[in-house]
Amino acid sequence: MEEVLADLRIEEEEESGEAELWEIEQEENPTEQSSNFCLVGCFLTATVINFQSMCMVMANLRHPLGGVTIIDIGEKRILFRFYCEVDRDRVVKGSLWTFNNHCLILSILKEEDNLLEVSLNHVEFWVQIHNLPLCLYSKTIAQQFGDFIGSFVDYDTKAITAGLRNFMRIIVQDMEKVSVQFVCPKEVKIYRWDGTFL
Repeated sequence: MEEVLADLRIEEEEESGEAELWEIEQEENPTEQSSNFCLVGCFLTATVINFQSMCMVMANLRHPLGGVTIIDIGEKRILFRFYCEVDRDRVVKGSLWTFNNHCLILSILKEEDNLLEVSLNHVEFWVQIHNLPLCLYSKTIAQQFGDFIGSFVDYDTKAITAGLRNFMRIIVQDMEKVSVQFVCPKEVKIYRWDGTFL
């Protein structure tokens, strides 16, 4: 059918008796648009995921404005195709995605990427740091804590500006330095720039 549409010509006779010819050409790279706003992901589990249930839950979880299409591409990989950039960015920048307590690792699909070879080795976690003095709620301190735990990505400025200063939220990637259940020992002292300890 695509071949027939590629050769489609519309002819319309004008009053003068001459025919006006329109040609519709097929795009040179039809896959270019298909990779826009797409994410590739896999679940961290050895068990089988019920694909139909997962599709229903994931599609309704964020209520995407333009909708989402979820496709099983094999090798335990899933393609999430969003139809607007806002929806894709909400998923990428939002909280960690899980289904039945299985973590979903996502990566933005680029034009040149092979769906089955996209690296799915990194996941970002929100980390809460409690009992900090008010003077330590800054991006510099957040970055130091993030780099201590793993690789600092970003921190939540909303909680700080809204006056919710009972903890700091940071996004950390590659937490190989500590376990997920890491609790800072009470003996650890934070050295301040003026020479005192907290």
